[in-house]
Amino acid sequence: MGVLSNKVQREDLKPGDHIYSWRHGYVYSHHGIYVGDGNVIQFTRGAGQEIGTGLFIDNIIFSSLSRSSDSPCPNCGDQSSLDGVIRSCLDCFLWGGELYLFEYGVSPTFFLAKARGGTCTLAAADPPEDVLHRASFLLENGFGGYCLFRNNCEDFAIYCKTGLIVFTSISVGRSGQAASFIAAASSVLSSPLRFLTTSFSGLAVVGLCMYSISRLVSDIGVRRDVKKIPVERLVAADCSSESSVEPPEAVPPLPAKEKET
Repeated sequence: MGVLSNKVQREDLKPGDHIYSWRHGYVYSHHGIYVGDGNVIQFTRGAGQEIGTGLFIDNIIFSSLSRSSDSPCPNCGDQSSLDGVIRSCLDCFLWGGELYLFEYGVSPTFFLAKARGGTCTLAAADPPEDVLHRASFLLENGFGGYCLFRNNCEDFAIYCKTGLIVFTSISVGRSGQAASFIAAASSVLSSPLRFLTTSFSGLAVVGLCMYSISRLVSDIGVRRDVKKIPVERLVAADCSSESSVEPPEAVPPLPAKEKET
C-alpha cells in the first residue's frame, strides 16, 4: 500500500474493507465491500455496464465486453443480467482484474499525490461492524437506481464505509472517479486562468493545479454538503420519497431506477 499502488493480497482482506478492481484497460474501477468468506457486496448496473449511458446503445457497446453466461460461476451462478445491490464471490467481482484496497483518512498531500481519483479519500471510515450492517441492509433493500455521476458503485461503497450522503442537488455524488472526470474536463474548458499563458508548459501547470483543486474540494471528506444518515432512514426516505423538511435535516431520496427500454 502506498502512493504508487493500492494493490492488496486476498489473504490480507478483512470484512468491511472497501475494495476495487480496474476494468477495461484502466478505463474505470469497480468497487464493492468485502464481507468475508470470499464474498463481496457490490452495486452494479449489470453486465459490466457501470460506465454506460443508460440508453439502448449500451447493449451494442458492451455486448462484446460482458462475461458470457455459457459457463456461469459455480459459486454465484449466472449474474450477468442482475443489477442493483448483489452479493458475489471475489472472483466474479474481480472479473479477471487485480485486487486493490480503497484507503480512508488520508492526508491532503497523499490524496493529491494520487493523481487518479477513486482510490482514496480524506473521510474517516466507520467501524467494520457498521460497514457490514449497511452493506447487508442495502443488499436486502436496494440502493436506488444506478447513476454514473451521482449513484454508482463507488458511491455505494463509500456510503457503506462512512454513512455520508450528499444532500444538495449538484451533479456529482461521493465518487472520486466521477469527481476526477469532471475536474479534468473543467480544468481544460472552464478555467479562466488558461488565458494567462500560451505556452504548453504553462497550460499544463495551470491545468494540473485546477484539476488538483477541483478533486480536493469535491472529496467527501472535505465537502460541506454531506450528512451522516443511518441506513434505515435512507431506505425509508427512498421508499416514501416524501419530505417537507429543508436540507440538511431532510434525507435525500436515492436516484430512481431507470425504466427498461
